[in-house]
Amino acid sequence: MLLKDKVALVTAGASGMGRAAAELFAENGAHVVIVDVSEDNARETVAAITSTGGSATAEVIDVRDLGALKALAERVTTEHGALHVLYNNVGIPGAAGMDLTPEEWDASIEINARASFFLSGYLTPALKAAGGASVIFTSSASGLVGSPFSPLYSFTKGGVIALVRSMALALAADQVRVNAVAPGSVETPGLKAFFRTDDEAEIEARKTAYQAQIPLGRVSQASEIANVVLFLASDMASYVTGVTIPVDGGLTAK
Repeated sequence: MLLKDKVALVTAGASGMGRAAAELFAENGAHVVIVDVSEDNARETVAAITSTGGSATAEVIDVRDLGALKALAERVTTEHGALHVLYNNVGIPGAAGMDLTPEEWDASIEINARASFFLSGYLTPALKAAGGASVIFTSSASGLVGSPFSPLYSFTKGGVIALVRSMALALAADQVRVNAVAPGSVETPGLKAFFRTDDEAEIEARKTAYQAQIPLGRVSQASEIANVVLFLASDMASYVTGVTIPVDGGLTAK
């Protein structure tokens, strides 16, 4: 019970890595606030957690709406007084290549960077009130090394890594640790979007080609990312701050 009696908030917490982390947080004793744009998925995730004795609530929010994020932070602070874990997981693959529309640019910046930046700021008083808290971001292996296919994605995820270092320094005196995970390819519902095709045969072909580059020889499962997120969220990582941990099967070690 690594998070017993603690409060955790997870963005994009109703599917993929976010859901895996939310469920693991709850299994370890946390009350989890699940933030997601899909009401059906959010309610389903809460039901799955509570059916096994866990504690969770859903917040249906489009993270591009800063007013909604600020109101969320105010509700969390009012209802719980403090926030022990903030997992800024939300993100999208975004548009590929360099020939982008302004709308495509804005969508990636707003979802991959702006939302987590502002939500972290809105929740800083609640994090400080915890007397020891953890903020975790989902970056990407593409934030550590360049992506020839998605420069905008690498740009946003690389920015997360710089933000983590800065926030860790800014909040260290208040005992708020700030870190990130950098997954490689993860077997989630969003994987199709990364391969940018709905053709199942083509997805399998691209997955096979990508796996050949990974030293461990396979893509990861969402639970494997969640395990590292739990470590960072818990007191097991009490002296870890300002770092980004690759969870990529050795891809960035080459």
